[in-house]
Amino acid sequence: MRTRLFPGLLLVLIPLMAGCINPFAPGEVEGDPVADLLGDPSTIEGFYTRFQKAYELRDTSLYGPLIHSDFTFTFRDFEINEDRTWDRPEEMRRTHSMFMNTHDITLQWNNILRETIFDDRTRVRIERVFNLRLVDSGSQTFRANGIASFELTRSDSTENWRLIRWRDESDI
Repeated sequence: MRTRLFPGLLLVLIPLMAGCINPFAPGEVEGDPVADLLGDPSTIEGFYTRFQKAYELRDTSLYGPLIHSDFTFTFRDFEINEDRTWDRPEEMRRTHSMFMNTHDITLQWNNILRETIFDDRTRVRIERVFNLRLVDSGSQTFRANGIASFELTRSDSTENWRLIRWRDESDI
């Protein structure tokens, strides 16, 4: 009797189990969950979200792909009263060092003051207000406020935006 009961039980249980929903393994979600959480750099706002998340997570693997190979960073050195500039390798070294030497980073993007979209839609210049707070491992807090003038580029409208020029106009 035991051998006859087992196949019959399987015939009943297998269809029932196939219809069960496991609350610990929900179905697939529409869209790209990473882009939803970290920003989709194929859009301008998504680029800024990804940039912010890279800073806040202190993650150069998120930050690096946002930076164009021909990148230049420029800021005003008020001590010597002239502009200083560096390239992508220097930017990555400095950003990595900042990420490693901070305990917490908060970056807030605020108003867009000016946005210029060029005719071919593969380049845009945006001046945007930001607030940055860094907490080092000794719990000392540094704050910067200002305007970041970004020039973003991409090869076509299906590609991700990448930062090619950054002029920092902050109070650091």
